[in-house]
Amino acid sequence: MEKRIELEKRGRNPDQITELNLDNCRSTTIVGLTDEFVGLEALSLINVGLTSLKGFPKLPNLRRLELSDNRISGGLNALSSSTKLTSLNLSGNKIKDLDTLEPLKEFKMLRSLDLFNCDVTTREDYREKVFQFLPSLKYLDGYDCDDREAEDDELNGNDEDEESGEEAPENEDDEGVEDEGGDEGEEEDEGEEDVGLDAIYKDNLDEESEGEDYEGVGDDSDEDLDEEEDDGEEVEEEESPARGKKRKMED
Repeated sequence: MEKRIELEKRGRNPDQITELNLDNCRSTTIVGLTDEFVGLEALSLINVGLTSLKGFPKLPNLRRLELSDNRISGGLNALSSSTKLTSLNLSGNKIKDLDTLEPLKEFKMLRSLDLFNCDVTTREDYREKVFQFLPSLKYLDGYDCDDREAEDDELNGNDEDEESGEEAPENEDDEGVEDEGGDEGEEEDEGEEDVGLDAIYKDNLDEESEGEDYEGVGDDSDEDLDEEEDDGEEVEEEESPARGKKRKMED
């Protein structure tokens, strides 16, 4: 355990460490963990092989303690200096009766306790008794007194009695104003589109009508020219006999 602690420190001073994971390092007692870890808030000692908590250091800021899958059968009074403890996991240990849990009454901030797979859980009135003598407790083995399952963050001691605050309701008046404004904008856009289309359509009609008038004028002028040409031919035809007569007289 001492070697593992040195490894987890990573060159930091003990008072700078807030979380420490010593899972699976083999030891029957607490060794190398001292009172110098005053800033420690979370400590995990899962499957270490602990048979007791003798030598457990004074950790005044400890909030979450994981001791599952060990062989602890008592001596929970060794944790008495950790008065800020909110979450304690003792599942998979050798705790057999409720008397072993008596020292936990000193933890006024304890919110979550896990004793899953401990012999004490086989008692018929187990849950009722534990909630009675630990009034601050909210979750036992992951469920509250009404058998409602806890969230993960609540089991880790991060739950709060009251929500920090409700979301501010949306302003209906503002929504109404926005909606009305949006409708007016849409109507204006539609109106502009209609006017634009009408204008374009009208311009096209005017252009077509002007083109037709122009073509009409051109047709009339062509007809007039044809008529003038015809008249010229008739005049020439009329004049030709007279000229023939004159030439005969001159001859």
